[in-house]
Amino acid sequence: MLPNSSNEQNSTSGGELAVPMAWMYAEYIADELLRTGDLMPPTTFEFRAGRDALALTIFLEDSEGELSGIRVVSQLECWLALTAYDQPWRSWVLERLARREAEVRESGGPAGPDLELARAAWRWLQETELLAADLDAVTLPGGPPPDEDDGPKVWTPAWRLGLPLGHLAIHLF
Repeated sequence: MLPNSSNEQNSTSGGELAVPMAWMYAEYIADELLRTGDLMPPTTFEFRAGRDALALTIFLEDSEGELSGIRVVSQLECWLALTAYDQPWRSWVLERLARREAEVRESGGPAGPDLELARAAWRWLQETELLAADLDAVTLPGGPPPDEDDGPKVWTPAWRLGLPLGHLAIHLF
């Protein structure tokens, strides 16, 4: 991504390529957590949903721009809390993205590649629907529970599958 300004935070001098290091690092951490958990093949859409949901959590939680390998272990509990089932993760993401975008507007500079990639991940997570087991389906008493492949399925936004997958991956780490 070529920078649109000479703002040192988002670009380098001389028109060099701006590298989205914060997003790439968040995505790397998320990818490693999911691969370590070995919950599903990395080539699936479900894996991508989990990676993107975790990367968004990691990137947006880092409000000070201090992503570092040293902080990862201390941040696991925070990421676990943010991705928990009873938490309003979707509204938290929307709030944090809006806050980052407001900071960019106030600074007068371009959004930068990190924020652009975070927005793209969020769009994918919201707009992509994946076919998944319907966990709210009622099963008839007395019969065996349906197989995972045979049971009722429902289309759901990718983030609804990715978030619990990411949460489980953090637990398994």
